[in-house]
Amino acid sequence: MSEPLDRFFEHYYRARPVNATFTGIHEYDRLLPDWSRSGLQDLCDEMREIDAALAAVGHEPLPDAAHAIDVVLARDFLAIQLAENDSTHGMRRNPSLWTGEAVMGVAGLMLRDFDQLGQRFDAATARLQAIPEFLSDARDALASAAIPVAWRDKAVRECQGGAILFSRGVDLWIASARGRVDGGRLRAAATAAHDALLLFAEWLGLKERAAADAIGCGPELYALLLARGHHCTKSASELLVQARSVFQRERAKLHEMARELAGSFTAAQEKVATNHPAPDDYLAAMDRTWTESRRAGADVVTWPEWPIRYVPYPRWIEEAAPYLYLLHYRSPAPFDQYDIHDYVVPRLPTDGTDRFLRSWNHSVIKLNHVVHHGAIGHHVQNWNAYHRAKSRIGQVAAVDCANRIGMFGGGTVAEGWACYVTQLMDELGYLDPLDRFAEQHTRVRFMARAIVDIELHHGSMTLDDGIRFYSEEVGMGADAARGEAVRNSMYPCAATMYWLGTDGILKLRDDVRRARGSDWSLKAFHDDFLQYGSIPVPIIAEMMLKAQPQVTSPT
Repeated sequence: MSEPLDRFFEHYYRARPVNATFTGIHEYDRLLPDWSRSGLQDLCDEMREIDAALAAVGHEPLPDAAHAIDVVLARDFLAIQLAENDSTHGMRRNPSLWTGEAVMGVAGLMLRDFDQLGQRFDAATARLQAIPEFLSDARDALASAAIPVAWRDKAVRECQGGAILFSRGVDLWIASARGRVDGGRLRAAATAAHDALLLFAEWLGLKERAAADAIGCGPELYALLLARGHHCTKSASELLVQARSVFQRERAKLHEMARELAGSFTAAQEKVATNHPAPDDYLAAMDRTWTESRRAGADVVTWPEWPIRYVPYPRWIEEAAPYLYLLHYRSPAPFDQYDIHDYVVPRLPTDGTDRFLRSWNHSVIKLNHVVHHGAIGHHVQNWNAYHRAKSRIGQVAAVDCANRIGMFGGGTVAEGWACYVTQLMDELGYLDPLDRFAEQHTRVRFMARAIVDIELHHGSMTLDDGIRFYSEEVGMGADAARGEAVRNSMYPCAATMYWLGTDGILKLRDDVRRARGSDWSLKAFHDDFLQYGSIPVPIIAEMMLKAQPQVTSPT
């Protein structure tokens, strides 16, 4: 029964070796994916064969619901991958997919202490040696494509970050080994990879620029992502009307809160920014807040014994970090062993300390770095996905990989849960007035994401329009607004997962509360919800509501 699924997972890891590394499957650690023209054709052919085998299995009786779910989700994943590979948003047009895969494929080996240092040095050497040919394949695959300027600029910046990592960063990594391994081969491979990145950046600068309106994926691909990624039954146009309405309501509430808190939105932002830790309390404030948040949320979900440790970036990665998709909280690999997980943050700068701490204020620490990511949000959800989910896809779909999560369908749970619990902690009284204002600003921001996402990919908003919308309507800084809009343009339908996931969880909570009546328990609801792992929220809702005897059909 499970043979086609076994083949699917073997294919998933073998064809995506960097994803495999981040997932804790290490037999492919020496490889980069084959995205050459012939490699991409072979990849698509193999995905079609696997899909046909899964389609045949889908008509047979399956041993349990998890198998049935995985067959559906595996086919969804393959359909999305095939559509993306054939679109303007895949490897044949987006150079940042290539640069992110190359650089983070090595960085992932440098960041995680999952194996003996010598073995990781060997794997990193092999991946570095593969980068020149990999980027040669990129030039061939992208040769006939006009590339959006914003995507080119992002790829060039990643080349710059990779060049730093593969020179001074590699030297520091070798030095950290203190003679335990021979770094000569690694350094030679890093030098060749460094030069290949700079040549690729130079080549990108000469490429034809795409028209300004060429960043949208179009209605057809967007509809596929909504239906087979998020399992959303509404159309993009329906969602846009709803998103704009919710955005206006949440934005009005934000400005009302700002007036009550400080007289104006700008003044409220200033109060939040100035409420920051003292320089000598920067790291300690994170550990302390983590402990406090666990105590505050102890009665609403089962917490695993899986602590977070807030630590500075390793020296070998910190200079390159601003250029790369280097997450502070990168999900632990499901199949690696952890007693404690490092949450990496910048070191306190020697100058501009106050400016730095304003951006790492108490509300940012509490809401983003603790609640959303390191505590009851992503970290607790990841543990449940890894240790309790029966769905094999639910275990691995939301793993953070080189450019994004491993499988698109994991997004509504991963981001929906993390956004939901920040609201939950407000319900529990854990947030102070400054935190509540900051959290409301986040709600406005993720509704704006949904609007920009939908409009960009349906041609009713340009990239510059999206940047202005974030800046003027949401109050985001110029760099943050541009970064958000560019990411929206590169990964269609991803920005809606925050809203759809959060909204879906809140609706499901209401439905289950009504069904359970006097047997209702918020903690039981959360524990039940999390056991499904990282699969689309509507599928979890269907499963949970079927298990409620008083509910005859989902609302």
